Amino acid sequence: MNLTINGETQVLSAETLGALVEQLRMKPDRVAIELNREIVPRDQWPQTALHDGDRLEIVHFVGGGAASSSQNRSHLSS
Repeated sequence: MNLTINGETQVLSAETLGALVEQLRMKPDRVAIELNREIVPRDQWPQTALHDGDRLEIVHFVGGGAASSSQNRSHLSS
């Protein structure tokens, strides 16, 4: 089916949001999904059906690392 994900049309076989996250190999705990302008809670992904022409916005959260302790100390003492 044709899905528009973050503005790009893709042809995918996933039938639910849960299956889509798996197919795209995303970590479910680091993703938020909007389906046709509605945010879908993570616990509803397995039963949320996808349809040809659906529009999705997927945000993937990425954690950043902290500077090393010595760098933090040098910033604090400046």
